[in-house]
Amino acid sequence: MIVVAGEALIDLVPSQQPSPDGPLPALLPRRGGGPYNTAVALGRLGSPTAFCSRVSTDAFGASLLHGLHDGGVDTSLVQRGPEPTTLAVADVSDDGSAGYGFYVEGTADRLFTLPPALPTTVRALSLGTCSLVLEPGAGAYEALLRREARRGVFTALDPNIRPGLIVDPDAYRARFRSWLPDLALLKLSEEDAAWLAGAGADGADRAAVLAAAREWLAAGPAAIVVTHGGDGLTAVTRGGGEVAVPGERVPVVDTIGAGDTVNAALLHRLDGHGALSYAALGALPADDWADILGFAARAAAVTCSRAGAEPPFAAELAG
Repeated sequence: MIVVAGEALIDLVPSQQPSPDGPLPALLPRRGGGPYNTAVALGRLGSPTAFCSRVSTDAFGASLLHGLHDGGVDTSLVQRGPEPTTLAVADVSDDGSAGYGFYVEGTADRLFTLPPALPTTVRALSLGTCSLVLEPGAGAYEALLRREARRGVFTALDPNIRPGLIVDPDAYRARFRSWLPDLALLKLSEEDAAWLAGAGADGADRAAVLAAAREWLAAGPAAIVVTHGGDGLTAVTRGGGEVAVPGERVPVVDTIGAGDTVNAALLHRLDGHGALSYAALGALPADDWADILGFAARAAAVTCSRAGAEPPFAAELAG
């Protein structure tokens, strides 16, 4: 079983692009949160998956649990609380990319507490996004990462940076580096990598981003996967290997949940290659990496072709 730990929230997505002189668009509530989307995507792909979080008892929380159940995701590790659900207001640009404003004060997912040891059937743990930023829950998720890594569970991180939530960027970058020894797989976007590397306002070019990834590899992970939006993905490994695949071209509705779909697709396909262990991940040959990255690119393309975080089912990727 793969456990995904982190926030579940509601995305408020504009029903259309607003015009400067027209009425504001209606905001449509959609289930979301990076870890939540990852768990649903894994369930839809057919991987035995459990979600570990704290979810509100309000109507939004009930809907989030319903979405997990519909995706075949185990919710026995979900904590419940009466506080409201976190809201993320999406601002979708003309090219389909999305930015977010967050309403997080006093919400349920921030009060996550460290659970007992995960079941012995758990083979991988995936974490990321807001859950590793917002205290006091961030400390509990960090403790979960360290504890499970040190008992041999395969660990994966997608930091999915939201700069507006990070009060002290330098402190967060230092905290990120402290997680590296406890990771098997780090997946992140090119933009996230540039931010974590401390690049200036103009970001960093791809060569600089991959150079930063190789530095982070030396601190712990067996492999790092960097996504380049519509241009595809690159995997770099501790052995010095580098494999890149192009993106899949589709008409883009929006990119909400695309990175989370990549995260899930990587874990699902790595499992298919018997590579959910640190040693096996580090030993993957280039042909296997090309298959895994290509599968992730196809899965993300499906998500981008429809509104909101709607990852594909296994049947949609067959063949």
